[in-house]
Amino acid sequence: MIYLDNSATTNPKPQAVINACTNALRNSANPGRSGHQLSLSAAKRVYDTRCLAAEFFGAAQEDRVIFTPSCTFSLNTAIKSVLSNGGHAVVSSLEHNAVMRPLERLRDRGVTYSTADVCIGDNDRTVDNFRKCISSDTKAIICTHASNVFGIRLPAERLCALAHAYGLIFILDAAQSAGVIPLSMDDGYDIVCAAPHKGLYSPMGTGLMILSESVSPDTLIEGGTGSNSLSPVQPEELPDKFESGTLNYPGIAGMYEGISFVKRKGISRIHEYEISLITKLYNAIEKLPGVILYTPRPDTDSFVPVLSFNIRDRHSEETAAQLQKYGIAVRAGLHCAPCAHRSLGTLETGTVRISPSAFTTERDIEKTVYALSKLSITAAQR
Repeated sequence: MIYLDNSATTNPKPQAVINACTNALRNSANPGRSGHQLSLSAAKRVYDTRCLAAEFFGAAQEDRVIFTPSCTFSLNTAIKSVLSNGGHAVVSSLEHNAVMRPLERLRDRGVTYSTADVCIGDNDRTVDNFRKCISSDTKAIICTHASNVFGIRLPAERLCALAHAYGLIFILDAAQSAGVIPLSMDDGYDIVCAAPHKGLYSPMGTGLMILSESVSPDTLIEGGTGSNSLSPVQPEELPDKFESGTLNYPGIAGMYEGISFVKRKGISRIHEYEISLITKLYNAIEKLPGVILYTPRPDTDSFVPVLSFNIRDRHSEETAAQLQKYGIAVRAGLHCAPCAHRSLGTLETGTVRISPSAFTTERDIEKTVYALSKLSITAAQR
């Protein structure tokens, strides 16, 4: 199987990640809940992972790194806290449902939002579109770092600066960027939400919420934290405030090795390699009859390694099913991001999405081009 669905979750995972998860399951105990050696050992690995993530993302302190079940959980926590008492937010035209659905849910609390158009290749216009959406009751700018459908990068640093110029909170959805392109809290982000099981090669069921020192969101859930147990009130100390219930210890143990893998390989090296694969694919399929591409040729400055396309007169799901017959796994449809599809005119058909990883080979891309050439010729003969 040629796996090209790494925007959903990376596969394969590094062997060290698999080993760490296995060892955690074999020697599992609840970290931070007991005084015996197994629990203490697990707690140390959780702490080590927190420190590693803090270093990787430039967090001010390790306790500003919060472990969650998913990037979606992190975004819900951040969004529903910042807008708990109503107000207005500005989002991009490329947002995932992990941003849009919480905002829709908050409408009954008086929350409204405006959508700023992303102009591909023109960051000045994009930033200006965000600026025009800001009003007197705006509380936050919330946006994806990179589109999970089209790979388009947003000028996150500039949008963060814009938010702060107006006294707003900036929340970054880094689901498609963490581990793929450089990302640091030193750039001024207030809250970064990440999906380690993607670009950080960690297990599924893991998420991160990284907080700057200037924000203190409310909790989404409360419960046992292993600390201050006598009090009926949720502790304010970080990270306990946000980590009620048993942590996903095997996932966190695997996350340590996933982040270590990316550090060893180097983000820039991984990004350049994956973009080279996507460029190779783009150059080949743009010449095929009936293939429809929706963005300019990807480059390292403006894109993450994600490419969407269609074959004329075929629904994206049909193309994906045909590719599966060639042993190629891709994702088709709306990718949980109807806003992005509406923005680029693909809401009716969806798109076929290809996303490589550090483990994808040039031979994998060549085989994919061969399969698409066969499919495009067949489509042209209809």
